[in-house]
Amino acid sequence: MGQHGRAARAVAAAATVGLTVLATGCSADAEADNESPADAAATVHRAADRLIREGSSRASTSMEMASGGTRVTIRGEGVYNYRASVGELKVVLPQDPPGAARHRPITEVLAPGALFMKNRGAGVPADKWVRVESSSLSDGNLVTGGATDPLAAAELLRGARRVTYVGETEFAGTRVRHYRGIIDMPAAARAASPASRASLAAAAKGFAKDQVPFDVYLDHEGRIRKLRHRFSFVNTKAASGGPADSADRAGGADRAKKAKDGKNRKGVVVDVASTTLLYGFGVPAHIDLPDTKDIFAGKIVED
Repeated sequence: MGQHGRAARAVAAAATVGLTVLATGCSADAEADNESPADAAATVHRAADRLIREGSSRASTSMEMASGGTRVTIRGEGVYNYRASVGELKVVLPQDPPGAARHRPITEVLAPGALFMKNRGAGVPADKWVRVESSSLSDGNLVTGGATDPLAAAELLRGARRVTYVGETEFAGTRVRHYRGIIDMPAAARAASPASRASLAAAAKGFAKDQVPFDVYLDHEGRIRKLRHRFSFVNTKAASGGPADSADRAGGADRAKKAKDGKNRKGVVVDVASTTLLYGFGVPAHIDLPDTKDIFAGKIVED
C-alpha cells in the first residue's frame, strides 16, 4: 500500500511540474505575442545599431512611385558596408514607352553625405560619375537616387513612434517579427548617427509630411530583413535630376494632390513606397569611392 501511495504521489508531482512548465511556456508565448508598445519601440530603435554590429549585407530595393494616376517602379541590387556607411547598388529604371532608348542600369555608390551615379545619362559620359551632396536634396536622398540608402532607412527607425508588435511570420524562409508604426522625421534626424544626420535633417524639412508610416520585419537576432516606408515626397526637380524624375517622365505628376498637413512648399507631391530587403549578412563589402578625376564637372542636361 505504501509503494502504491508513493507512486501516486510521484505521478501527481510529475503532473504538477509538467503543468507548471506548460503554463510557463504559454505565459512566455503570450507575453511575446503581447509585446508592450514601449518594448516594441525599444526593439525597433535598436535596429540600426544591430546592422552596424553585423557589419555588412546584401540589399535589394524597390521604389514604387504614384503620381497623378501613374505608377512606376525602380529596382536596385547590391551590397552595403554598415560600419563604413557606404554601399553600392545597380539601379534599374522603369522601361520608357515603346520606341524609346532603353536605360542602362545606373551604378550608385552611397556614402556619408554624398551620392555618386554612373551611367547617369543626361549628357554625362558613360565613364564619368555624377556626385551629389545628399544634404542638398529636399529628400536627403531617401528618394532621389531611386533607392533608399539601407543604413539611412534603418536610421529612420530611431524616430519610430506609436510602434506596435503585429506578430510573428515567415519571410524568405526565416521566422521574423513584424512591427508597425510611424516615424517622426525631425526626431529621427536628431537621433541619427553623424553619417546620416545631415541627409535626414534635409529630408525632415523637404518631405511633404513629418510622419512616415513604416513596417519592419526583424529576425530573432534583431536584424532587419524587410523594411517598408511610405513617403510623401515633394518633387522640386533637385539638381541631381536623379531617378526620382522617372515619375515625371512617365507623365501625370502635375496632377498629384497636395499634401494635407498644411506645408507650403513649391513642387508636386509624389507618393512613394520604398521597400528594402536585407540578406547575406557578413558578405565581403569592399567599396571604393570614385576618384576625383572620374567625377563629371560639366552641365547635366535636364530631360
